[in-house]
Amino acid sequence: MTTSILICDDSALARKQMARALPASLEATVTFAVNGLEALRCLEAQQFDLMFLDLTMPELDGYQTLEAMQQRGIEIPVIVVSGDIQPQAQARVQALGAKAFLKKPVDKSLLKAHLKEYLAAEPPGLDTVIQRVSTPALKRRDIYLEVANVAIGRAADALARHFNVFVNLPLPNVNVFEVSELQMTLRHLASNAQMSGVCQGFSGEGIAGEALVLLSDSSMKDLTAMMNYPVEDEGDCELELLMDVSNLMVGSFLKGLGQQAEVKFLQSHPVLLGQHRPIEEMISLTEGNWRRTMTFEVSYGLEGTQIKCDMLLMFVDESLPLLDNKLSYLMDED
Repeated sequence: MTTSILICDDSALARKQMARALPASLEATVTFAVNGLEALRCLEAQQFDLMFLDLTMPELDGYQTLEAMQQRGIEIPVIVVSGDIQPQAQARVQALGAKAFLKKPVDKSLLKAHLKEYLAAEPPGLDTVIQRVSTPALKRRDIYLEVANVAIGRAADALARHFNVFVNLPLPNVNVFEVSELQMTLRHLASNAQMSGVCQGFSGEGIAGEALVLLSDSSMKDLTAMMNYPVEDEGDCELELLMDVSNLMVGSFLKGLGQQAEVKFLQSHPVLLGQHRPIEEMISLTEGNWRRTMTFEVSYGLEGTQIKCDMLLMFVDESLPLLDNKLSYLMDED
């Protein structure tokens, strides 16, 4: 008997990986949706046996999709598959009716267990052959966007656990920039007239770059208050907080990236670019360091606060062929 499965994810790579992880013995008919709105249209048009749902998507994210399904009375087992692995994220989707949560990249043994549990009449031998589903050819940017999505999920989880908050996970942005374009991006990130910034180098197996972490002055004050630092030591505490946030975010991101690329990255000690300074001054401090760079751009927000933290990871141009090679296994094998 054919099993009808809906896979909803804005990432072309994630859709392909999920489809290819399904055992051929399922004889699955797979339908793809690129966001929650498209998934709802699919669910109202036909019946599915199981749905795999991403959380971080444009148009309608995974949380909003689950809420809409409840409101419309759409009943189907949903397994959330996400790079956002915060404990609160997992608790929220379960409260919204999701049957299970799988972190990206998917563990095939856990997937097999969930298939047996949520499909009423699964055939034997679920772990025999990988399902071959026709998917469009992937572009280089598709690979990097999904790799970044998994990595920022690790960084958000570290922030969430450290500060005991829920981190609103953004859609990542990946671009190859000339220096002038990078400076424009930095100006765009300046959400406040005064900023504090930390720069941190990293390297691993010939792949190298720098990470830049920026916090607006208002964010620094709110974070300092949230952590109950003594007012009389505000200057020292702010500096310590900047270093802690940089180490957490950069280290967690690089760990998530390194796990996918099979590279162990080493971080240098964070270097203070400036506290309570205009973004233009920080841009001037980075001039001359770059010609062309691939940049991962992420903006995190802490729920219930005005706190916003921006992170840019910039890889030197010479590192890109090495990183491409490390991630080449994610490209089409067909």
